[in-house]
Amino acid sequence: MPAIKRFDLAYSIRWNLFLITSGALLCAFAMKSIAVPQQFIPGGFFGVGALIYYKTGLLTPGILFFLINLPAFILGWYKLSPRFVLYSLYGMVVMTVAFEVMDINVVIHNQFYAAVACGVLNGLGGGLILRSLGSGGGLDIIAVYLFQTYNIGVGKVYFGFNLALFLLCLTIMPADLVIVSLILVFISSAMVEQTLALFSQRKVVFIISDHSEAISQTILDSMKQSATFLKGMGAFSKREKNVLMTVVNNIQLKKLEEITFTHDPQALFIVENTFTVLGSSFSKRKIY
Repeated sequence: MPAIKRFDLAYSIRWNLFLITSGALLCAFAMKSIAVPQQFIPGGFFGVGALIYYKTGLLTPGILFFLINLPAFILGWYKLSPRFVLYSLYGMVVMTVAFEVMDINVVIHNQFYAAVACGVLNGLGGGLILRSLGSGGGLDIIAVYLFQTYNIGVGKVYFGFNLALFLLCLTIMPADLVIVSLILVFISSAMVEQTLALFSQRKVVFIISDHSEAISQTILDSMKQSATFLKGMGAFSKREKNVLMTVVNNIQLKKLEEITFTHDPQALFIVENTFTVLGSSFSKRKIY
């Protein structure tokens, strides 16, 4: 039953709109209050819009971001899932409108500090958006299309696009400003990864013990957690034994450790980090 609730929540319209709205508002705040006043280039399509605005003064970065995105959304409508495109369109509209109506200026005199603050806020917002069934804009749509059609990694698309953008910036902007913008983009990318992993991290635990049967039964009874026996053989003893494997979250890990060593103080307890566990009683595969 808990797995069904998680599945329904992940695909519910309200939950996805909440994630996209929250993320888009954070991104808009980071851009309007920090990035643009500092004349940073945030990368992606917004970075292109910001660059055009800095050099020409035409329109605003928010409106330019909206216009640059339109061709990508037309491509996505015909080549990708309409649901993914509509959620993404909603995110782009919220971010554009929020950018235009916000009037909050965060005064940060040190450009490095400003880049760090902007990167954290923008990355957190982007991570929230990507936890939904949508995205934050046109470059995401192009990256997904290229991945599905030509198997070009999403990360490679972002890297290639931003590399070209910042090489162009080096020819028309001060190098110090370009470097601090690169710091912003790097921090933002790292924050996106952290946000995506925040509620997804799991621990894969391997337990090698002569009392694996008793340990597994206690796990089933007290933790209501499933486990799997893998066949193993001691390299020295040549004796077959069961290796118990289970997946738990950070909170359950300490209890699992206590159960294991209560049954067998000589057990071997191996823990590995994992961020993607799909199926069974865990999260269902996200379908855009």
